[in-house]
Amino acid sequence: MYSQRTYSVGEVAATIGIHPNTVRLYEALSYISKPQRLSNGYCVFTDLHMGQLRFARLALRAEILQHGLRKQALACIQLSAIQQFEKAREATLCYEKLVERELSCARSAITAVQDLMEKDQTACVPVMLTRKEAATHLGLTIDTLRNWELNGLLKVKRKQNGYRMYDGEDLKRLTIIRTLRTANYSLMAILRLLNSLDEQSGESIEEVLNTPTGAEDIISVCDRFLISLEATKTDIQQMCSLLSELQEISQPSTYTPEL
Repeated sequence: MYSQRTYSVGEVAATIGIHPNTVRLYEALSYISKPQRLSNGYCVFTDLHMGQLRFARLALRAEILQHGLRKQALACIQLSAIQQFEKAREATLCYEKLVERELSCARSAITAVQDLMEKDQTACVPVMLTRKEAATHLGLTIDTLRNWELNGLLKVKRKQNGYRMYDGEDLKRLTIIRTLRTANYSLMAILRLLNSLDEQSGESIEEVLNTPTGAEDIISVCDRFLISLEATKTDIQQMCSLLSELQEISQPSTYTPEL
């Protein structure tokens, strides 16, 4: 039988390293079990709440939010908050599989780009396509091509009449961009890679994609995509360990708060 310690909101905040208002917010959002409120209006937090707060912090620390990752993280938190720890474990393992799928896609994209770069340059078909034809050929929209050009990923040649024309090298470059965007790499990370390829720097594709330069004004979390996913996977392993502790803590105790 586990005998739980008790804490004030200030003690919880200081122990975990967050602001007291964050503790109150997590309570309001039902990210933790409802604490007992004393007759003087103060809440009594226990080791259970402390563990649930740590669990929620780990789940919300994930930087990558797409493809249902944040939704699944919230599902884990909500199950922990209502003390459905076995279901929370199942949800956490499902969360881990989603992250592993993202990692697999991200690494596959790097391999695909590497294969593209190793192809014989002379194998590129000397085609000349309009923007509409290029979009159709690559399965993209015209707006997507326009956006990539505006973001500096591609400089397209123009005919005398002003119309853009895409040749074989342009299509190869666009295929690289499409491959990486499909795997959720950011435009900034892709631009960094393309610049590196243009300069023939010799750096590995993975290293360039995941290493923002000091000259970049805004560093998106997606600019360290693989690193962020790996960090999330580590957090998930800690979440699983915490669930075991929470299950033990949640067993009935002999504690009765002083009123």
